[in-house]
Amino acid sequence: MMTMMAVVFVLAYSMIALEHPIKINKSATALLAAGLMWTLYSFASPLGVEEVTHQLTEKLAETAAIVFFLICAMTIVEVTDSHGGFEVITSRIKATKLTSLLWIIGFIAFYLSSILDNMTTTIVMVALMKRLLKDHKQRLFFAGIIVIAANAGGAWTPIGDVTTTMLWIGGQITTGNIMKSLWIASMLNLLVPLVIASFMLKGDIVPPDAVENGATNTSQFEKNLMFFMGMGSLIFVPVFKAVTHLPPYLGILLALGVLWFVGNILHRNKPDEEKDHLRLAKALKRIDMASVVFFIGILLAVASLSANGMLPSLAGWLDAKLGNQTLIVIIIGLCSAVIDNIPLVAASMGMYPMTQFPTDSFIWEFMAYCAGTGGSILIIGSAAGVAAMGLEKIEFFWYARKIGPLAFAGYFAGIVAYIVQYNLLH
Repeated sequence: MMTMMAVVFVLAYSMIALEHPIKINKSATALLAAGLMWTLYSFASPLGVEEVTHQLTEKLAETAAIVFFLICAMTIVEVTDSHGGFEVITSRIKATKLTSLLWIIGFIAFYLSSILDNMTTTIVMVALMKRLLKDHKQRLFFAGIIVIAANAGGAWTPIGDVTTTMLWIGGQITTGNIMKSLWIASMLNLLVPLVIASFMLKGDIVPPDAVENGATNTSQFEKNLMFFMGMGSLIFVPVFKAVTHLPPYLGILLALGVLWFVGNILHRNKPDEEKDHLRLAKALKRIDMASVVFFIGILLAVASLSANGMLPSLAGWLDAKLGNQTLIVIIIGLCSAVIDNIPLVAASMGMYPMTQFPTDSFIWEFMAYCAGTGGSILIIGSAAGVAAMGLEKIEFFWYARKIGPLAFAGYFAGIVAYIVQYNLLH
């Protein structure tokens, strides 16, 4: 049965990658895989159905926390966009060449991700690109660069990427040390793809038609207010988590409630026909729920591999066969392009005791970098990639051809930088 679970996962992964040629929606495939894999696990597990159900409930809670966060973040972005809030940024970007815009967007995504997180940053930046570029093929390329930049930016702060957050909460890393140790590696992870991409992009920026570009009946005050309220809502989440130690999804639910409340007060005296497209309920309808459902399916499918012990076994097998910690962590980072990095890091945290590898050891810092950035190599290797895939309808193989090699080059450039830096300082 365990072998069958692995076979189902590989087949599902292949079907997701081949979504466009076979014309079967990836969300349907992901849900089918999740259902089959948990059913097979319940038949095969010696723990019994009750214990499997308990494990499923735990994994569902973890998945729901991510999905709630995703829905709320996407809604906040939609509300900001419907009010023309992104014009606050787009009106200040004066670049006329695609290469100039590439560098601007890359650095904005990098640093925004370090404050927010990589998935939220990707949602915001992809929405922003729709206000800057008319050509969909150009937006696809920029979305790929945004995924690389967001994952690179998220790796060097405790709140920027879920795996770094896991290591931070677990006591494996400290805030000041991880920021000091990984900034250079993360920056090179971005710079190398940007330099290569600069030679690939030619031409001038063609902005979208005026009718597409933001709301037409909102005042500048409303645009500014809803932009800063929207971005403030997202920035509030890591602050809320740091102060209360409650899950991020609760913070973003609270922030969404405040935004909804302010929006109602702002528009309560407007005629219905004027405020209809500004309502938060309308923004909820514009969310791509198929992408949300795909997220649920793929996370639950991977969670079944974690629950049945296959991922921890993989980590243990790597340790036994290779022995070299540096090589093991590099492989874990590459594996995170295929398998969700959360259970891989969780398995590694259990495999290496802190009595032997104390806080801020080489392995934990290196793990934060590799697991945080390795997922950029394939589109479904990170939460940021999955979000971009849904928002811009990015094809798996297009990303693998056009963006994957750039991410691969950046990944190993950062690895070299971190190892050299570590050897010089220790």
